[in-house]
Amino acid sequence: MKTFGIAGWKNSGKTGLMERLVTEIVRRGLSVSTIKHAHHAFDIDLPGKDSRRHREAGAREVLVSSGKRWALMHELREEKEPPLDALIARMSPVDLVLIEGYKHALHPKLEVHRAETGKSLLCLTDPSIVAVASDVFLEGIDAKLMHLDDTHAIADLVLAHCGLAAKAEREA
Repeated sequence: MKTFGIAGWKNSGKTGLMERLVTEIVRRGLSVSTIKHAHHAFDIDLPGKDSRRHREAGAREVLVSSGKRWALMHELREEKEPPLDALIARMSPVDLVLIEGYKHALHPKLEVHRAETGKSLLCLTDPSIVAVASDVFLEGIDAKLMHLDDTHAIADLVLAHCGLAAKAEREA
């Protein structure tokens, strides 16, 4: 499986770009899965639901299944967060895994930058960033600069970087 990341500071537009990229790349005939990193405890099951009750009772993993989808939750308890490669290895095979977050991991990624966040550019110190998508023109960066709203061009870059451009053309 090919992997490519979307990284940036909070409120830079990562999730919106991820949504648009998944839609665009799937439209081109490729299969896509995603991994999203969260920096805090989070829940996907609601209080009072059976899955939450199982997890709170101490289950290490809770798998919820229906005729439409299934989800597996793994409670770390006292374990350390697994490395990104270990999480990718648990996923079913697809053409591309898009990774949101993990801004300090070494996989190839695109930095999402919005001027209004006032944050520094990650690409200045991270050689694994191959391009920057921004809402403003940026000078003095070595990475390729793209406009944040140009989803088509960003998808082209991701697929070319991952060696999937030809497959997308055949599938389209």
